Amino acid sequence: MPRLVLDGTSLTLAALDPLFAGEPVTLALTKDAKARVRAARAVVESHVAAGDVVYGLTTGFGKLKSVAIATADLEELQRNLIVSHCTGVGEPMPLVEVRAVQILRLNGILRGHSGVRLAVVEQLVRLFNKGFVPEVPLKGSVGASGDLAPLAHMAATYLGEGFAYIPDPKKPGATKRMSAKRALAALDERPIVFAAKEGLALINGTEVIKATLVRAVRRATNLSKAADVLASLTVEALLGSAKPFDARFAELKGHAGHGRAAANVRACLAGSAVLASHADCDRVQDPYSLRCVPQVHGAFKAALEHVSAILAGELCSVTDNPILFPDTGEVISAGQFHGQPLAMIADYLALSLCTLGNISERRVEQLVNPDLSGLPAFLTPVPGLNSGLMIAQVTAAALVSENKGLAHPASIDTVPTSANQEDHVSMGMGAARKVHAILDNLEAVLGIELLCAAQGREFHKELEAGPGPTAARTLLRTRVAPLVADRYLHPDLVAATELVASGALVKAVEAAVGPLAG
Repeated sequence: MPRLVLDGTSLTLAALDPLFAGEPVTLALTKDAKARVRAARAVVESHVAAGDVVYGLTTGFGKLKSVAIATADLEELQRNLIVSHCTGVGEPMPLVEVRAVQILRLNGILRGHSGVRLAVVEQLVRLFNKGFVPEVPLKGSVGASGDLAPLAHMAATYLGEGFAYIPDPKKPGATKRMSAKRALAALDERPIVFAAKEGLALINGTEVIKATLVRAVRRATNLSKAADVLASLTVEALLGSAKPFDARFAELKGHAGHGRAAANVRACLAGSAVLASHADCDRVQDPYSLRCVPQVHGAFKAALEHVSAILAGELCSVTDNPILFPDTGEVISAGQFHGQPLAMIADYLALSLCTLGNISERRVEQLVNPDLSGLPAFLTPVPGLNSGLMIAQVTAAALVSENKGLAHPASIDTVPTSANQEDHVSMGMGAARKVHAILDNLEAVLGIELLCAAQGREFHKELEAGPGPTAARTLLRTRVAPLVADRYLHPDLVAATELVASGALVKAVEAAVGPLAG
């Protein structure tokens, strides 16, 4: 079982891979991190003991910042804060994302600037390790003052409010939903009573946006590789040229993403007898959707690299408010909770994913259109009587068009909240969620290209393909038979999409050609 040691400063995207791969991760804390947590808590307790009026410790919140709260009421204040902010709506977040939120919020607290008691931190670690997962609605965050509503739902379950999931002892690997109060009792844990600052520390933060984007980046990295694989399969199906993937062009372009995309396709096509058979044909140039794969896919890889770099830097950031400085005893309000850096990279990732889908759909058109492909119309052996994959291209067109609407930037919007105290917000959660909607569509588009390109190879399968296309086509044929006559096609699309989305396609090809660059 993977063990993730949190210290507040060294968490990486790669360290979260086991969690998103579905492995049963457990958490542990370092001694230094515990010491920082104690030091920060001492600052809170000193101000409370002195009767100081300090925002977030002994006052109301947001527009109510000027209302001082009596010491005897601080626990009730924190509880009221949590339950009043549980206003999320929509379907629940995927449980794996909630697990990531739990990790990220703990990691931020371990930096030692939030003021949560060590006993609370340790109980949150225990709950995570016992498989306690809060139920968190998807919608309700504007991405500033933190992801207030979703994080409040998470924090409320620690109070025994709302709903949570725990392991089902009767079904290994499964979970069961119940009231948070029952779930805590089932795990032999008591509801937490938050002291001064603690409730606020748990809901001020951008960890929901971060967790959503971490999963998106993982999905996008898989598709970055899958798109290169599918381009190589399509190049062979259309008897295209491998010359545009020459490494010298990447050097002349000066673009590292271009180089990685071209290298992936070259590895897939190495030794292809299909391309060798057509090397001296009279076709002067391939269409852009084949010839410009290094430029377009490479631009996507550069965008993904930038998004990943910004996100990686955010994993260990302190994002709540106010911020405690134990070395000086200061408590300072700032804007660490603002999600604009995350909202902007989410929008960048969204439009970049659209581009990857656009060029894939154009390759599908090249495959099914007999005026362009040199193959039977719509990739069916008997056109006319059969429509073949005609409407698969229509579906791809619908999906890439939908993605263009989804790519409208959320980060340029803002709606003032909290009686105009919070007068500029990032809309980062909306930006992050629609990335996943685009990813869903893109996975289907690439699945359609897989179906069409593999079917295109059926018309000259006597020629030995490169190792990448061979592995891709062989994998598909374990789930989808060649199209001989029209049949109910929906299961074929579902199967091809699953092979792309699950990473099975990339895994099979990497087993044949070696690691591919994301």
